[in-house]
Amino acid sequence: MKKLMVALLLASGLAGTARADEEVLVTFKMMTPETALALAQAALQDCRDKGYQVAVAVVDRSGIVQVILRDRYAGVHTVDTARRKAWTAVSFRTDTTVMAENSQAGKEASGVRFVDDAMMIGGGMVIRAAGAIVGGVGVSGAPGGPADDECANAGIEAIQGDLDF
Repeated sequence: MKKLMVALLLASGLAGTARADEEVLVTFKMMTPETALALAQAALQDCRDKGYQVAVAVVDRSGIVQVILRDRYAGVHTVDTARRKAWTAVSFRTDTTVMAENSQAGKEASGVRFVDDAMMIGGGMVIRAAGAIVGGVGVSGAPGGPADDECANAGIEAIQGDLDF
């Protein structure tokens, strides 16, 4: 069995060294914790200004949490919901409002609703820098997905100038 696996690796070219014209490492940009925190604070403040008590989660490009903020009266469920919205946006590279529509019952993508931790309701947005995804933000606790989206977008707008430098 071991000889067969080695033969398959050699045949596929996966066992050899990289050719001179191939890259062997990738590079990418990530938000600093300070940038993620500024985004979360701006989103939280936008919701506060509108009278909403929410939780805000910011994840990196891999879906790993960088920041979670929960306002003092936000519901207990909002922390996990915000995290799941941010994770879903990054994982599917699509804002969750779009995912909610595209994954309705009877649509081709309806099966993604069964992915563990996926949260197909508004409030999760992708964060981009120069067109590349650098993270996601999720807001939970405002009255409905569109209001969560507004707060998330306010957070992104607060730091977008720094990302686009």
